[in-house]
Amino acid sequence: MRRLNRRLFLREAAFAAAAPAFGNYALAGRAPGVMLSRAIPSTNEKLPVVGLGTWQQFDVDPGSSEAGQLLEVLKNVAAKGGKVIDSSPMYGRSEATVGSLTQAAGLVESFFYATKVWTSGRGEGIRQMEESMKRMKRRRMDLMQVHNLLDVQTHLKTLKQWKDENKIRYTGATHYSTSAHEELERLIRKEKLDFLQFNYNISERNAEKRLISAARDNGVAVIINEPFDSGSLFRRVREKALPEWASEWAISSWAQFFLKYILSHTGVTCVIPGTSNPGHALDNMSAGYGPLPDEAGRKKMAAFFDAL
Repeated sequence: MRRLNRRLFLREAAFAAAAPAFGNYALAGRAPGVMLSRAIPSTNEKLPVVGLGTWQQFDVDPGSSEAGQLLEVLKNVAAKGGKVIDSSPMYGRSEATVGSLTQAAGLVESFFYATKVWTSGRGEGIRQMEESMKRMKRRRMDLMQVHNLLDVQTHLKTLKQWKDENKIRYTGATHYSTSAHEELERLIRKEKLDFLQFNYNISERNAEKRLISAARDNGVAVIINEPFDSGSLFRRVREKALPEWASEWAISSWAQFFLKYILSHTGVTCVIPGTSNPGHALDNMSAGYGPLPDEAGRKKMAAFFDAL
């Protein structure tokens, strides 16, 4: 981890010194030391492009030794400019762990909190969402999403009412499976949503065909889950070296390679890699800095990966 942190520090220091040479900063409208952000179409509020997922990693006792490491993850995410934290009642103790640790670290107001409703029935949905807000220690949730489209029409009515009542700021829906992409597209063409969350990575590129552009056409922000395809991407590149040309986009790790491929699609608002490793959190956040591949670069990255 020390070697990783040193490499990240040296790379960013060198990159900051060379920043005038990179046109992408001017295009992004930001200074070299600030993470890239993109606008939520419904409000134009800006969100940093790399956030944090909490599935599995945050399902720990808030008082455990594992939670101490997660506290460092949250501190590193905040220090590097990450903001979105995504959770769900499906994720066991994750919501409570996020709430306890952000409070313990004095970072309660440093994040954009997103969670989900994952049950059937209006009354049960309301009960569950109220419990989620207590666990995450939120009087108002930034984003409430219908998890995996479960009883989506019922819950969207409640979410719209809660948004009108200022209990939540944004509404959304999620899924983790490519098989649901067509249903997600139909949903955003029929219902007015602020956010759509779905799977997309350099190995599973189905979302590039229609879904991302459909979200953009309908004014919906996009959060990407499964950016590492449940870790399978790292297994595929194990003991393989990055291509030399990856340095053109300030890429110094496979995690950054995978994340920058996703972020180079301008229809993506934010990606939420999960980790319980503070060093990996720093590495992931670094993907939000520096230049991003253009369309030719994206094709080059995909072709390289496909040939592995």
